[in-house]
Amino acid sequence: MSRLSTDPRLAGHRRRVHPAWWVAGVAFVALFAAAGFRAAPGALMVPLHDEFGWSTSVMSLAVAVNLLLYGLVSPFAAALMDRFGLRRVVSTALTLVALGAGGSVLMTASWQLLVFWGVLIGAGTGSMALVFAATVANRWFVARRGLVMGVLTAGQATGQLVLLPPTAFLAEHVGWRVASLVIAAVALAAVPLVGLVIRDHPEDRGTIPYGADPTTYTAPQRPAGSAVRRALEGLAFAVRHRTFWALAVAFAICGATTNGLIGIHFIPSAHDHGMEATTAAGLLAVVGVFDIAGTIASGWLTDKIDPRKLLVFYYAFRGVGLLLLPSLLSDQVHPSMVLFVVVYGLDWVATVPPTSALCREHFGERGTIVFGWVFASHQIGAAVAAFGAGIVRDVFGTYTYAWWAGAALCAIAAVLSILVTSRRGPTPTGTSAKPGGDSTTDAAAGAH
Repeated sequence: MSRLSTDPRLAGHRRRVHPAWWVAGVAFVALFAAAGFRAAPGALMVPLHDEFGWSTSVMSLAVAVNLLLYGLVSPFAAALMDRFGLRRVVSTALTLVALGAGGSVLMTASWQLLVFWGVLIGAGTGSMALVFAATVANRWFVARRGLVMGVLTAGQATGQLVLLPPTAFLAEHVGWRVASLVIAAVALAAVPLVGLVIRDHPEDRGTIPYGADPTTYTAPQRPAGSAVRRALEGLAFAVRHRTFWALAVAFAICGATTNGLIGIHFIPSAHDHGMEATTAAGLLAVVGVFDIAGTIASGWLTDKIDPRKLLVFYYAFRGVGLLLLPSLLSDQVHPSMVLFVVVYGLDWVATVPPTSALCREHFGERGTIVFGWVFASHQIGAAVAAFGAGIVRDVFGTYTYAWWAGAALCAIAAVLSILVTSRRGPTPTGTSAKPGGDSTTDAAAGAH
């Protein structure tokens, strides 16, 4: 490690607007652009069924592949960002999303859904996802790290908020192909901005992380070697600890009850009850509005409250909502449905900042890659739920049993969150270990 002691290297921390905030701002835009497809399948499934006659199960399988790759690529993306840089990885990811969304207009057979929706968009979104947010927050911030993680996580919700209603409108009134092309254009538009502003480390801008003490800060050693090997070594280290399994399984349930169930199947389920697709898409967008507030608030709370307690509350809250959802759906929007949308929105990805913080606290400088594997479990859960809910709908003719199963899973996630070992409070620089616990390198993780 080399200490940043010369004036030019420290000049950045005296600037009126710290470069970290510009990097975070463009990261928000990139996550926003990549989020265009996150809720789009829910709006496109009905038009695709009407045109091609594809079953809900077939389309859900393509979405499941998308969600699975979205998660499995994430830990390797974290290592690739270390190896090749944020700009290259993020620009490539946005291009893949654009190719998948734009290329899908040429589909004529259901297997092509697996290529465009599944492989291309899944790999593209997975190469960024929340691992990108965690990398920016951990490298560029010491102070306000939880808040920044919350804001960047909300970037995806903002993309859903802004892009889902016009996507649903275009799909229903103009054509699903036009809606897909709009998503592709938004993803491509973010690429030049990423190239101009994003940098890998604060030292690349002649500064130090926001909130770091210029008299004591030392730049971390840059990782070297194979990105794939580093990702697998991070997993091998993590699986030996109970905390990892508790976080991973709970986060898999988080994915199942957000992206897998509500994100993909809320619009088709509302359509089953006679609600117009554009109306249901508007409700899902409102989830995005309150998701922004809830996630930013969760980031702020994560800096102040034990993350375990936050997770227990979030999962329990979500379970109650899913339990009640079947009785709330109808052909009209009633106040009770609006209340559900508000409550579920506040809780949507509020789990991300405390989960990321727990990974950082327990796994130190490996924290970002470990979070990548925890996020992979999130998407495995989402993929299983997306496909499983489609089967439930085809077999029983209703989504009710899928919603109730999600509620039961949330109760399990709340219990698992209690099992995570607490490590709050200040820790000295360096590595420490407790018998039977997880080794940590908190200070190094702050600069990683």
